[in-house]
Amino acid sequence: MEKQVLLIGRSVGFMMNAIINGLKKEDYEVQEVIAGINEVSRVTDLPKLIVLYLDADLASDTEFLVYLKDLVSEKERSLFVVGTDDEMEEMEKTLPAEIVVDRLSRPLNVKDLAGRLDAEVARGTAAEARKKILIIDDDPTMLRMIKNLLSDKYHVYMANSGMNGITFLANNKVDLILLDYEMPIISGAKVLELIRSETATQDIPVMFLTSKNDRESVMQVIALKPEKYLLKTMPPEEWIQNIDEFFAKR
Repeated sequence: MEKQVLLIGRSVGFMMNAIINGLKKEDYEVQEVIAGINEVSRVTDLPKLIVLYLDADLASDTEFLVYLKDLVSEKERSLFVVGTDDEMEEMEKTLPAEIVVDRLSRPLNVKDLAGRLDAEVARGTAAEARKKILIIDDDPTMLRMIKNLLSDKYHVYMANSGMNGITFLANNKVDLILLDYEMPIISGAKVLELIRSETATQDIPVMFLTSKNDRESVMQVIALKPEKYLLKTMPPEEWIQNIDEFFAKR
């Protein structure tokens, strides 16, 4: 993760300038933007790290905070918030605490902020080094189960339909796809065909997920030549072992 920060505040002032200058001394590249939907939406290369500098007015700006919450969640950005206890309490009526990586009270120690940003950069760099896995399955319970099993070691994404999976792959690169074989509307076989038809995705390894282990069903899956097929009824340790062994061999 690069040491780049988007600093959002209602107006330019002494403390905002102090943050910018302090972070630059810690080798951060800081981009400042006024807290408004139009202004933030014009940021073309959104940094991974976002620092929101609150004041009483901004803490109660429901429209902007809803926009920021959606932006942070959808773009998977790390949000830090600076403000007083009262401003934080007001903000959390709209922007939930779990969205925020860390909160810092005013008056702010910029070196403390830089240290916390450094920790997030290190965590993000480690996360980016993880292999990326996309699970495509229409069963939300199965999606959550697999994600929970693999998230300690891998960066796991989820799609609840074949078309959502294809749409995700149009803008994101992954190292492995776990694809449900039995899905309504667009079957796993058809999704695999679409994946193999596009130059950008044709070489991504695909493993089928299936709940059927009779010979006829297994032969249908194998005929499509996936990297492997995994039974949904396998014990959790076998799931992890199969994925680990696959990446170890590559």
